[in-house]
Amino acid sequence: MKAKEIREMSEEQRASLLKETIEKLFKLRVQARMERLDSPSEVGKAKKLIAQIKTVQNEFKG
Repeated sequence: MKAKEIREMSEEQRASLLKETIEKLFKLRVQARMERLDSPSEVGKAKKLIAQIKTVQNEFKG
């Protein structure tokens, strides 16, 4: 997902997406600890998406 797409979302949609992504990251980390993670790159993608969402949220606040 690109930053432009995140900027076009409403505040509620961004908050929902952030919550879902944080939950997904938690599940991926649990899987990684149990050595059952199919794609290790998913952890990095989730972290990047969380950072993008938080950055856009800060742009709108500031």
